[in-house]
Amino acid sequence: MEVVLLEEVVDLGVPGDVIKVANGYGRNYLIPKKKAMEATSKNIKLSKHHKSLTESKVDKARKDAERLAEKLSSFSCTVSKQVGEEEKLFGSVTNMDIEESLKREGVEIDRKKIMLDEPIKKLGVYTVPVKLHPEVKANLKVWVVKA
Repeated sequence: MEVVLLEEVVDLGVPGDVIKVANGYGRNYLIPKKKAMEATSKNIKLSKHHKSLTESKVDKARKDAERLAEKLSSFSCTVSKQVGEEEKLFGSVTNMDIEESLKREGVEIDRKKIMLDEPIKKLGVYTVPVKLHPEVKANLKVWVVKA
């Protein structure tokens, strides 16, 4: 029996693949669980159409992320904190502080995308990676200054 996969199935394939499986496996497991549908000419065309739509959405999201990455690479944000002895900060600069600073500058980025390994505890200039898309990363320059 030939089926078109609707979602990824381990050891079989990814959505849109047309594969040959045992009759019982297709009828009793894959089709009732909505993991696959029977491979008729109509279903194959429908699957190809969905696959092309998905690819175009992913491509558009990647291009938008690349444009934002270009903007961020030439951009820097400033975070001001109170400082104690030896230029150590009271508290630290976290990805939440960086997100707030970016919002004030008019750039909307979710703090979960700011890949800060550990909080910043000293004054200075830091380069912080921002993961905008699985394939696109940008480096953001962060200035930590006295308040």
